[in-house]
Amino acid sequence: MIRITKLSMLAIALATLGTSVNAASAGTWWQYNHPRRAEVNDRLAYQNFRINHGVATGQITPYQAYRLHTEDRAIHGEERFFARVNGGYITPGEQRLLNRQENVVSKQIGP
Repeated sequence: MIRITKLSMLAIALATLGTSVNAASAGTWWQYNHPRRAEVNDRLAYQNFRINHGVATGQITPYQAYRLHTEDRAIHGEERFFARVNGGYITPGEQRLLNRQENVVSKQIGP
């Protein structure tokens, strides 16, 4: 009977340890992939693609691409700052601000 109790306690301890490790990694994954952050970062990635495609097709000069990439890096830096301040996510207002900034860059890239 004592052996079963010790075994049960060990199983509970291991289960608790496993759950806490998974919760910690899930929280980190959730914070990094928070829907508002993901939307902003996906747009930045797509704009990066559009800029590089514009250079490849000759629609954008390398200097224009440099300026556009610089603006996008600044937006990404703001997004990371907001997330760091807010515990891993950005607020709806911060997302709107970042989207407006992305819209300005997007218009500079062209169709």
